[in-house]
Amino acid sequence: MNAPLWHHFAVSGVETWLWLPPLAGLVITFCTSMVGISGAFLLLPFQLAVLGFASPAASATNLVFNLVAIPGGLWRYAREGRLFWPLALVVSAGGAPGTFAGAWLRTHWLADRASFEPFVAAVLAYLAWRLLADRHRGGAAPVAGVRLLAWNRSEIHFAYGDHQHRFGLPSMLAFSFLVGVVGTAYGIGGGSFIVPLCLAWYRLPVHAIAGATLAATFLTSVFALAAYTWMPAPADVATRPDWALGIAFGMGGMAGAYLGARAQKHVPQGVLRLFLVLLLCGLAIYLGWPG
Repeated sequence: MNAPLWHHFAVSGVETWLWLPPLAGLVITFCTSMVGISGAFLLLPFQLAVLGFASPAASATNLVFNLVAIPGGLWRYAREGRLFWPLALVVSAGGAPGTFAGAWLRTHWLADRASFEPFVAAVLAYLAWRLLADRHRGGAAPVAGVRLLAWNRSEIHFAYGDHQHRFGLPSMLAFSFLVGVVGTAYGIGGGSFIVPLCLAWYRLPVHAIAGATLAATFLTSVFALAAYTWMPAPADVATRPDWALGIAFGMGGMAGAYLGARAQKHVPQGVLRLFLVLLLCGLAIYLGWPG
């Protein structure tokens, strides 16, 4: 084996080729960023199945990946006028408190692989079901910015292209808190789980919300990473992230997020949703299968 291409990541104990983490980050994030979901939700099964990295530190390492990978996609969405900050701020405000509860759940109840893999399978299956339950299929996305029309204590009203959309503020905050808990325990910060809810519950167009949900994922990841780093945990449970591995994933993810954001408006919503449903179902079966 060519020693210069083989690397041992000291914190996680992972040994792999140097090119594999950046390549995995690029491919995964290119696909997921087109629907406003951080590649971290697929990166965790990759760490479990391919690298054998399953401790709570793997969830924390996913959050490092988010901090490195997401800005490329955000810049592209902002440049196109499709980064809807009101939605991003609402999701972040609701999700931030949930990140600390999620970190505690992961380090105290889901620390070992035997209990964590069924949890991951259940989360992936739920996401697939929510996407599949929404049978609406959009065509090509209009090339337009997102415009805020009204914002009050009960709802936010905005326009995208020729259509207007709205969502309830209290319910979005409540959903965001719950996904902050689950998303941090999983290791993606929480914002990504809002996408299926926005599609199926509020009927919002994926092309309009993708930038906002990526921004919320970035912001909640900051809080979640702080929780994993500083919250007390059992003495035998590793919680601190492997920064080197996370940055390696993130360097590829940064390029993938930018390219995915650039390509997203050319792909119909139905194609994006079908791809995600099939991928989520396959991973859920693989991780949830007994033995």
